[in-house]
Amino acid sequence: MPKRLSLAERLAADEKNLLLEDIVRTDDWSLFLVQQAVLMFGRRGTFSCNDLRDVLPELGHGFLGAAINALRTGGIIEHTGVMVPSTQVNTHGHRIAVWQLTPRGLAVVARRDLAARAEQRRAAA
Repeated sequence: MPKRLSLAERLAADEKNLLLEDIVRTDDWSLFLVQQAVLMFGRRGTFSCNDLRDVLPELGHGFLGAAINALRTGGIIEHTGVMVPSTQVNTHGHRIAVWQLTPRGLAVVARRDLAARAEQRRAAA
C-alpha cells in the first residue's frame, strides 16, 4: 500500500513539480544542451549527472535535475537501478541515479547519426 502523504507533503510535491515544469519551459537552450550531452553519453553507455556536470556550463539551480526528469518522462532515458555518490561538493556525496538510453533514445541517436552522415555527403558533393 502506498504511503499516504500529508497535506504539507502533497503541497510541497505539487510546488516542486510546477517549478520543474517552469524551469524546463523557460530555458529551451539549456534543455537543448542537456539533451545533447545525454545523447552523447548515452551512445557510449551509462552515465550520471556527475558526468553531465563535468561537460555542461553552469546551469541554473535545479535545472539539470529538471532536464533529466523531462528526458526520463519523455522515454529517452531510464534508470539502470544503480546509484553512485554525487561528486558535487554541496551534496555531501548523496546517492544519484545512473541512467541509460531507452530503445526510443537509441532510435533518436540512430536517426541523428543518419541525418549527420547524409549532411556530410551533401557537403562533400
